[in-house]
Amino acid sequence: MNEFEQNVQSKNNDVVDSIKGFAFSFIFFVLIFAIGVVISVIGS
Repeated sequence: MNEFEQNVQSKNNDVVDSIKGFAFSFIFFVLIFAIGVVISVIGS
């Protein structure tokens, strides 16, 4: 058996972590896009 499998640092599910990472990055880019749209509407 691999020695690293016996001493696991994080027992979280990888699917949950990847969903969190995708959601946070998606919200971040949507926020930047919304700010750009607001600035574009105000400027025109």
